Amino acid sequence: MMSVSKGKVYLVGAGPGDPKLITVRGLEAIQRADVVVYDRLANPRLLKQMKPDADKIFVGKLPDKHLIKQSEINQMLVDLALQGKTVTRLKGGDPSVFGRVGEEAELLAEHGIAYEIVPGITSAIAVPAYAGIPVTHRDFTSSFSVVTGHEYPNKTYSKVNWDNLAHASGTIIFLMGVANIDNICSELIAHGRDPETPAAVIRMGTWMEQRTVTGTLQTISGLVAEAGLQSPAIIIVGDVVKLREKLAWFEKRPLFGKRVLVTRAREQASDLVRQIEDNGGEAVEFPVIRLRQPEAESTLRAVDDALGRMEQYDWILFTSVNGVEFTFRRLAELRLDIRSMHRAKIAAVGPKTQEALLARGLVADLVPHDTFQAEALLSLMEQFVKPGERVLFPKGDRARPVLADGLRHIGADVTEADVYENTLSLEDGEEALDMLRSGLIHAVTFTSSSTVTNLLEALKRLGEPDPVALLGSAKLYAIGPVTAQTAADAGLTVRVTSGEATIASLVQALAEDDTEEQGSAS
Repeated sequence: MMSVSKGKVYLVGAGPGDPKLITVRGLEAIQRADVVVYDRLANPRLLKQMKPDADKIFVGKLPDKHLIKQSEINQMLVDLALQGKTVTRLKGGDPSVFGRVGEEAELLAEHGIAYEIVPGITSAIAVPAYAGIPVTHRDFTSSFSVVTGHEYPNKTYSKVNWDNLAHASGTIIFLMGVANIDNICSELIAHGRDPETPAAVIRMGTWMEQRTVTGTLQTISGLVAEAGLQSPAIIIVGDVVKLREKLAWFEKRPLFGKRVLVTRAREQASDLVRQIEDNGGEAVEFPVIRLRQPEAESTLRAVDDALGRMEQYDWILFTSVNGVEFTFRRLAELRLDIRSMHRAKIAAVGPKTQEALLARGLVADLVPHDTFQAEALLSLMEQFVKPGERVLFPKGDRARPVLADGLRHIGADVTEADVYENTLSLEDGEEALDMLRSGLIHAVTFTSSSTVTNLLEALKRLGEPDPVALLGSAKLYAIGPVTAQTAADAGLTVRVTSGEATIASLVQALAEDDTEEQGSAS
């Protein structure tokens, strides 16, 4: 009987919460794992990096209830590895800082199982940094101490030496201590620490829910109770807390605290996601649109016929980056030379489409300057297109008829080619639905009419009885008036419509609206 070779276990620190703070090695361990065993402080967005066929096991511990004992977790890692699996044990922060990685590694070593400890960024330094509090500073201190904030009756290591800690000159960071903050502050003061020593408590550091309360050893406990801060949170004591007012940066970004649902196709979403995150928000992707080449043979034959007559056209017009991408993808598949379009002038609906063409060595002859939608392009083309001229319009199957009909009205011979199809996608839908129902989504972005109709249909298929009412709990933002009108026709209330039909304008609308709201609340 063939024996199963032992697997390997990666003991990985996921960092303090922000998924982008994981190490490269830690990310690799997630991507190669057959099983990921994770706890509650590891950001679930990291699990999206898993292989499609990998399993995930939650072993998180809540402050008031241990779902699985540590000894059971240790044995689970051994059992999975003995099955020949590659296992990634994903822990919040750094696994060596109160992460009990030593216990897990010991049992793996006893069973002869290969393992690797992958350090993570500990919340002890990362969370204060995100709150504008460096744990060391040449004007205040050159050392810091990290202390567990709560103690277990059966712990085997010595208790905190409060006398030494109170007289230490450096910064003191207590992890997992907010429930014990009264005792921590009292002990430090009782053992000689100045009651006026600056102190801060930071909850959910590096997450969108990050909240920071500052005071002194004398006042911080009451301020935390008044603010209602609960675990997970860290306590930081020392003069470096004075720097927060000057150095706070994470909470000052325009979209801080806002979790934004991105509904456009995954192929298109990267620019919007990047701009949201650059402005301090968190993008949650629910790509309700999937773009694909036409599957019906009759449609594809019509596309091939249209593209095969490229040398006959006087004009070729593109109304989206997708139109450019799928047109040139099909040209390559057919091995059609783009020099065959030398006779045609090229029109583009806006700057992004213009850039997509330029990337393929083509300079658009006509581009609207102010409004980037079909009506503006039609108005411009009406000044140049002559009756009888042949126009090729590569487009998606849901493109509005305004452009083609308008050109035909002035006598142009228009050939429409559906080079791509817009289909409904439910990918990542369960997570998005749960977050909407829980009120964790603060804003929803619509980048086309299709994202409106597809989102409503997707939510309905996922079991939401009233998608319109559900979306009413979030702020809705639309890219341009056409998309906004589609949303209104569906019964949705759009909070802001971007001035231009561009991603940059949409993100600007998000940021400016949030800034105005913060100003009115202050």
